Amino acid sequence: MNASPLQDRRYRHLFSAQVISLFGTGLTTVALALLAHQIAGGRAGEVLGIALALKMVAYVFVAPLIGSYARQLPRRTLLVSLDLLRAAAVLTLPFITTVWQIYCLVFLLNLFSAGFTPVFQATIPDIIRDRQQYDRALSLSRLAYDLENLLSPTIAAMLIAVISFDALFVFNAIAFVASAVLVVSVVLPGPSPDQESTFWHRAKKGMTIYLRTPRLQGLLALCLAVAAVGSMQIVNTVVYVRTYLGLDDTWVAIALAAAGGGSMSAALLIPRALQKVSERPLMLVGGAVMAAGVMLGTLQPDIAGLMVLWFLIGFGSSLVQTPVGRLLIRSCHEPDRPAVFAAQFSLSHACWLLAYPLAGWIGANVGQIPAFGVMGAIALVSVLAALALWPAREPDTLEHAHEALDHRHLHYHDEHHQHEHEGWEGPEPHSHPHRHAPVKHRHRLVIDEHHPHWPVRER
Repeated sequence: MNASPLQDRRYRHLFSAQVISLFGTGLTTVALALLAHQIAGGRAGEVLGIALALKMVAYVFVAPLIGSYARQLPRRTLLVSLDLLRAAAVLTLPFITTVWQIYCLVFLLNLFSAGFTPVFQATIPDIIRDRQQYDRALSLSRLAYDLENLLSPTIAAMLIAVISFDALFVFNAIAFVASAVLVVSVVLPGPSPDQESTFWHRAKKGMTIYLRTPRLQGLLALCLAVAAVGSMQIVNTVVYVRTYLGLDDTWVAIALAAAGGGSMSAALLIPRALQKVSERPLMLVGGAVMAAGVMLGTLQPDIAGLMVLWFLIGFGSSLVQTPVGRLLIRSCHEPDRPAVFAAQFSLSHACWLLAYPLAGWIGANVGQIPAFGVMGAIALVSVLAALALWPAREPDTLEHAHEALDHRHLHYHDEHHQHEHEGWEGPEPHSHPHRHAPVKHRHRLVIDEHHPHWPVRER
């Protein structure tokens, strides 16, 4: 099928909402770095590291809780409400005058974003069912992030030449409102039935599936590599350019745009590459490119060299992050997608929670060049861990055995549920006590109620 996912009106409007809100967020990223430098000077990297670590606290602890409820909540109402709350929060940023205010408002703003993003990501595969179209939708989504990384700093550089950077926060608020309007204009899939699962059960389930699936263990290691190099770029660019190289605000935005250019270049190549190779080699190459890029920063590059390194980091980061949705979908059943997407969101941002303050502290207290070395070493070790954790050979089906089991849960009749009914159980999906006889069989395997562990022999 050659049709574009943009032919689906619902996806087209959601994609437009994503692009607009990302653009606004990108402007705020640049403005926040400049605000931190205005308030804290040479310690701006440390301030940014702490502020962005607080952002990750919101993502790590709020995202899985929202994601666990996503299947039961009206998604459109939830997404619109969070967009409007984000707009209100970002409008307060121009009035900040102290470091503690930066910390408080960044946390509040990202508390709402932590609810928005996993719900948005889990909605896309419910709209785009075709595999090839979904691959294109993933690439478009990655391209949106990359265009934001490229265009937002570029446009910010032009705007701050004629207006105060505080105005960038206002543009972000307008972008969030526009995103809410676009989400209102479409009908999204309704809540899914889940009669029995408690709040904590759903939150725990996504984490369990994620952490017990070998390919996702490898993905988590790659997420740490992305966080190590990305935090060096985001936290310390403003200090390296303004203080170490002695250049002005415009060069900060231009350097950040170089990373966006690398990401966009990779995003354009990935759909065709995935037709020829699997996700594993592509993502591992991306991790190696990222690690090499940040390690080369120990050579003390000038602004041209820094832009080349940031381009490489952006390119490698896109190779790692674009195929993530494919891995998550392959690793869980459809009803579990919101919880698994939320687990990915939370765990990947836990990596950033560690990396942001570390990059900021080393840059401020030890130096920019040691920060390049330490974050590069973390990225390299993480890529090697991914190589070990993610099996090179992943058969389509796995042979495994089940012991006898008596339990009850919400289910459809499938290869694991072939039993008699008495007539009172109700329409599917339904829940009633039932028994599974001992069996040894082979099929596509994901972690669920019937497969709580990955078969060791096949790993």
